[in-house]
Amino acid sequence: MVFSLLRSPPMPISFSDQFPDPPARFSSSSSPSMSHISPSGFASLLLGISVALMLCGSVTFFIGFLLMPWVLALILVFYVAGIVSAISMAGRSLLCYVLSPPPSSSSKHISEWKLL
Repeated sequence: MVFSLLRSPPMPISFSDQFPDPPARFSSSSSPSMSHISPSGFASLLLGISVALMLCGSVTFFIGFLLMPWVLALILVFYVAGIVSAISMAGRSLLCYVLSPPPSSSSKHISEWKLL
């Protein structure tokens, strides 16, 4: 965007209290002063760009600073949910192991019969 601003000549500004210029002045050939930017104009452009970047960066930092407690709380909720899930899975596996009946011998005979 900055390069397109620097490449394109600035458009002339006509105020309402002034008479419009004749159309012959705005022909296809532009004057040399219109195609170059002055050093003060270039400095103003860079100043505007830097101020815009500083303001956007400050706003982004402020939004991130306000949202950081929410992000930390969400991370803690996920950690607690993971710990509860791991304890639940460990308890479920232990209970299933303790409460499951021992394998019967009839299933052993059936598996041997299937192999024959």
